[in-house]
Amino acid sequence: MGIILGLMLTGIITGFFLDKYPAIVKLNDKLLNLAIYCLLLLLGIAVGSNGKIISNIYSLGLQALVITAGAVAGSVLMCWLIYKTFFHIK
Repeated sequence: MGIILGLMLTGIITGFFLDKYPAIVKLNDKLLNLAIYCLLLLLGIAVGSNGKIISNIYSLGLQALVITAGAVAGSVLMCWLIYKTFFHIK
């Protein structure tokens, strides 16, 4: 855990100093997107090679759909309430 926090802190400090160089920031954005795509590919390979997950994909997919719909509905409801409470001009 200490290594992870140390790397995060090092990244924050480095980002603070490199913010003055837009070319480096732009390159970092592209590299970050590439890293995310690679991680998603590896995650897909891990899920696809797991027989337990594949055999239960229907029930897992249904649970994921219900959880996602609930999260979206809750987020929309809370945003609406916050807007009506704090930002609505009467």
